[in-house]
Amino acid sequence: MAFGVLSLKGRALRHLAQREHSRAELERKLAPHAEDTPETSAAQQIAAALDDLAAKGLLSEARAAQSVLLGRGQRYGSRRLKQSLQAKGLDPELVAATLQQARSTELERAREAWRRRFGSAPADATERARQMRFLLGRGFEGDVIRRVLQADEDG
Repeated sequence: MAFGVLSLKGRALRHLAQREHSRAELERKLAPHAEDTPETSAAQQIAAALDDLAAKGLLSEARAAQSVLLGRGQRYGSRRLKQSLQAKGLDPELVAATLQQARSTELERAREAWRRRFGSAPADATERARQMRFLLGRGFEGDVIRRVLQADEDG
């Protein structure tokens, strides 16, 4: 049993060395490598390995959420960030807190994404719709998109 836990822990450490992972992500990635034994189930072995890593501070849900925010936050809006955070299996309260943090800079991030892609006001309604679709696809809210395009037309 100890060998299995060490092997699972080693695999988990390799994943964590590449980037921050949530507990749910690591459980999914380790599941194919765990085997039931007469003493413990595969799920118990995975839980023991992850509990040990969490106790040592190597596995952190908060760091995984911050990693998403820092890595994707500059390019994507709150809706897209929410999907990414939920896909990682993070706690809903942690997702909500992280999104609240992201919303404080949503308008600036949308302006920067728009500026990098387009840089100039839409010439006609077709171009305006194209720019709006781009920002919508990036997960920005409709009111933020309107403010970005309106500010550019005003300025």
